[in-house]
Amino acid sequence: MEKVSLYNNIECMDADMKKNKIPQYREKKPYYENRELSWLKFNERVLEEADDTLVPLCERLSFISIFQSNLDEFFMVRVGSLLDQMLVSGSVRDNKTNMTSREQLAHIFRAARELSRKRDRIYMHLMEDIKDYGIELINFNDIHYADAVYLEKYFKQSVKPLLSPQVIGKKQPFPFIKNKEIYAVALLKTKNGEKLGLVPCSNGVFKRLISISSNQNKFMLVEELILHFMPDIFDKYQIKSKSLIRIIRNADIDVDVAFFDEDVDYRDNMEKLIRQRKKLCPVKLEYSRVLDEKVIVSLCKELGLREEQSFYSESPLETSFVFTLQDTLRAYRELFFERRVPQMPACVQQGVSMIDQVARQDMLLSYPYESMQPFLRLLQEAGVDSRVISIKMTLYRVAKNSQIIEALINAAENGKEVIVLVELRARFDEENNIEWSRRLESAGCRIIYGIDYTKVHSKLCLITYQQNGEIKHITQIGTGNYNEKTSKLYTDLSLMTGHEGIGIEAASVFTRLCMEEFMEESSHLLVAPKCMKNKILALMQQEIDFARNGKPAYIGVKINSLTDKEIIDKLIECSQAGVRIEMIVRGICCLIPQVAGYTENISVISIVGRYLEHSRIYIFGTPDRDAVYISSADYMTRNMDRRVEIAAPVYDQSLKERIRRIFAVMWSDSVKARVLQSDGSYVRARMARAAKTDSPGGAYAQEPVNAQEVFFAESYRNADRQP
Repeated sequence: MEKVSLYNNIECMDADMKKNKIPQYREKKPYYENRELSWLKFNERVLEEADDTLVPLCERLSFISIFQSNLDEFFMVRVGSLLDQMLVSGSVRDNKTNMTSREQLAHIFRAARELSRKRDRIYMHLMEDIKDYGIELINFNDIHYADAVYLEKYFKQSVKPLLSPQVIGKKQPFPFIKNKEIYAVALLKTKNGEKLGLVPCSNGVFKRLISISSNQNKFMLVEELILHFMPDIFDKYQIKSKSLIRIIRNADIDVDVAFFDEDVDYRDNMEKLIRQRKKLCPVKLEYSRVLDEKVIVSLCKELGLREEQSFYSESPLETSFVFTLQDTLRAYRELFFERRVPQMPACVQQGVSMIDQVARQDMLLSYPYESMQPFLRLLQEAGVDSRVISIKMTLYRVAKNSQIIEALINAAENGKEVIVLVELRARFDEENNIEWSRRLESAGCRIIYGIDYTKVHSKLCLITYQQNGEIKHITQIGTGNYNEKTSKLYTDLSLMTGHEGIGIEAASVFTRLCMEEFMEESSHLLVAPKCMKNKILALMQQEIDFARNGKPAYIGVKINSLTDKEIIDKLIECSQAGVRIEMIVRGICCLIPQVAGYTENISVISIVGRYLEHSRIYIFGTPDRDAVYISSADYMTRNMDRRVEIAAPVYDQSLKERIRRIFAVMWSDSVKARVLQSDGSYVRARMARAAKTDSPGGAYAQEPVNAQEVFFAESYRNADRQP
């Protein structure tokens, strides 16, 4: 039976919410933005890609599905966390906007409702556009008699026998509803009153999309078919109202607090956590038809939700089926992005040991424009090279069929010491990581799981070898995961270096991790949680000192998110001192730029395009004296204070110039970039720049720059190929 949520017992949604009034920010300062609302603005930028006619049609379908999966995870994690906060204390406030959890939720629900309406409109347009190519999603109002007969026969023969309907009454308690799965629900009229009928619409056996007999390119969703035949399923009742529903459950479990027990195997505890997550309290109800008000009230009561947590959708409740529609349209190449293949970097020599190449010259790989193959080759060669003593590596998220795992297993089987830190707390990848940890352990690798209450999010690989009686190191530091699949979808940087100072500090990082300790001091690497934020703040202070002495001062940052208040306040101080700050922040940005007297020297853009912007770059100082880093860490409190993260200095001058150019090209993007305005809104970069030009329309005369396409074109040229 579904347990009624404790949330109902909290006076968390007061009279203002019941009247649909949204509480105002308290003591809001004009240069701060709330984290959750900033994230919703990011997901709106994702949704805008689905509405952009310059994006090929089938790729726009992908963005509509990405938007939905993003929003699902947001409710599972962030909304779930806010609701949990209210359970503990209703007075917890956001440290930037001073909003309580209740106030944040009120704003979130309103913004999410507006986004859902926007999504519905875009989805309907996409479905109209796809009809031009013969593909159509239909319902029973659109089909001929013969097709209706076929679908009825299909339902009775292939679907109905597999269904498990239930009538909910006093003797039949409300059943457990699975997270993110679709159910058909009906208000049933009986002789003595009314009951609810419920039918799960997915069981892993029947297909989601059903093609009709007269046209194989016309489809009906199986849940729509089930909903249509609810009178046939509940044939002893009169159907008064029916709809499809879907719930989202809280998935935010604190692993260390809730499940850590020194006497129990940590990996076993993680498996219990995964099972527990599937049963956590609902945080959102979605429905796709206009339901009788008392049905919504009844469902919310049974699920432990307030009505503010119920959302009406005109679109299908789950849109991953669009990828099946895409497969039927592969012949229309104009409906998809032009094919791009990661290229082999020109700096890599074939037939020459990668260890020797990196020892002579630092290498930088830029994904997805360049292939991950040189790093894979380095790892594979290390497993068989007689000089290699050990391989040490951190793993956060890896591919399903990981060549990296295979290389580590091979190295262990060849007698190398292989130490792998597997972070089991990589959210929603835990099961995959548990399985890989078992395989690595079976092959003879030493597995460690990090430090209590702290995730190991760094991307660090250390190869220790002996040459001419001397111990040497090859260190690889990345901005993204060791994952062959995402290296083709995410933009990331990977530095491979033979610098001994970096290698010795990387060895120290692994030693500390094995002893469940943190790095306390470092000279080259920035290592969270003890020696990263303090060094970043010191580098910012250095720029303040230059500016106050009348010298040029500059900070350039590319990250995924900016939420840490201490860093934000330091950036404001930098701006007030006259430091020029350029920030490329893909997602959450809790700092509002261009606010007079505070952030007028700060500019922020966000790039959302074909590839997920994931690389992190820190630049402190002008080119004649700058310190340049690549990092696994965003400027978020969790990254700085509650994770093990690494930022690596780039010492090679040619690589520093390359990173500066990467940043400059992205900063000049006029196709996929949005500029964050002083009112917290985002405007397309070309529109924002056109508004500032002295000559009306002058900015439009400039050649459009799509940074991701620029980098791919360069990778093809460098590999002597044309895209």
